Amino acid sequence: MAIALAVASTITMVAPHAYAQDSADPHAHHHMMKGMTMTSMVDYTVPAVMLVRDDGQTVSLKNEVDDGRPVVLTFIYTTCTSICPMISQTMSQLQSELGADRDKVHLVSISIDPEQDTPERLREYAKKFGAGPEWQHYTGTVAASVATQRAFNVYRGDKMSHTPVTLFRAAPGKPWLRFDGFATAADLLHAYQQPVASN
Repeated sequence: MAIALAVASTITMVAPHAYAQDSADPHAHHHMMKGMTMTSMVDYTVPAVMLVRDDGQTVSLKNEVDDGRPVVLTFIYTTCTSICPMISQTMSQLQSELGADRDKVHLVSISIDPEQDTPERLREYAKKFGAGPEWQHYTGTVAASVATQRAFNVYRGDKMSHTPVTLFRAAPGKPWLRFDGFATAADLLHAYQQPVASN
């Protein structure tokens, strides 16, 4: 049973961290008030798919995310004008705030519109957000994209119906911390620093 953690990103009268047992269907949408992010720990199996990295190389997603580094994983598409720029801006901010640790964390953005998002378009998109070498963008076949979205329970059938989701995993074999809603760079930095500090 996953533990759900509600994190308020705005000042409210409610305690910022409220823990509750999540007995809801894990595939159900979380309903959030504005400014709220729902988090849960989830065991996802990285699918055995081949994707095309923004440098044009065809790579195994499993090999990419299991390189030993902590991973921050998002789903975007380059023509999105609402959710994706906000998610990518957060990734850009996280990249900056990691400072000297930035090369120790693998930032991964996977396109949910692979028919339009060629490696060239992803490179242009990445450049807009100042992506460094530790932040890669991926595309591929429609089948590979859908399989990846399904594996991480973010598939909504249509790119226009997608919702903001960010995933963090401290190391290969560990569960994923899932943020439904707009995670902040501070949320992600805290997730990264917490397991590092406890080692």
